[in-house]
Amino acid sequence: MEIIPQTDLKKLSFPLPIYQTIEIGEAISRDGEHFYIFVGLNKEMVIQLKTLSLDGNDIDLQKNTVDKNRFGKGSYEDWYRKNRTPFVLVHKNTNALAALVWFGPDSLPEHEGNWHTSAWRSYIPFRGKGLIKEFLAFSINTYFKNAPHVKLWARIKSENITSEKLVEGLGFKLLEKLSNNNSHYLVLVNNLELV
Repeated sequence: MEIIPQTDLKKLSFPLPIYQTIEIGEAISRDGEHFYIFVGLNKEMVIQLKTLSLDGNDIDLQKNTVDKNRFGKGSYEDWYRKNRTPFVLVHKNTNALAALVWFGPDSLPEHEGNWHTSAWRSYIPFRGKGLIKEFLAFSINTYFKNAPHVKLWARIKSENITSEKLVEGLGFKLLEKLSNNNSHYLVLVNNLELV
């Protein structure tokens, strides 16, 4: 996927006010489909997010995330109050949410420092089309430009091999002492030297 940044990405201030969106780029997939990249979600996007999160037919989303409770049954406003910064990939022709990435302050257990959580997902029918890796990398780089002293970590289900390989390909490393096969979660950090 090719990504074309649209604005000076160093002048953003995160998190944005709730429901504010800024177009920060465009993307063209391998099959020629066009997408907008926004930081922030407007109210229409939040409605889509809620609907997607409640979609019982999306087995992978239901199995690998808690979005059904977080966004579907829960309050986006409560989630956003945790100083979350969402990035969204939106299909140009349909305005459908294709993928979501977010970051925000969240301590890494047993570790000091300015740790932020990271999460990502893509939605049907865009999943499996090679969109998420470049979108996630672009989102991470944009977030770091505006929060350079942040350290990222991610908690993913151990059976979610695709997600594990995705972030390992972006330089995240397994933090074995916090990963727990009994609870079926892995903890990965963007740089083991920071731990």
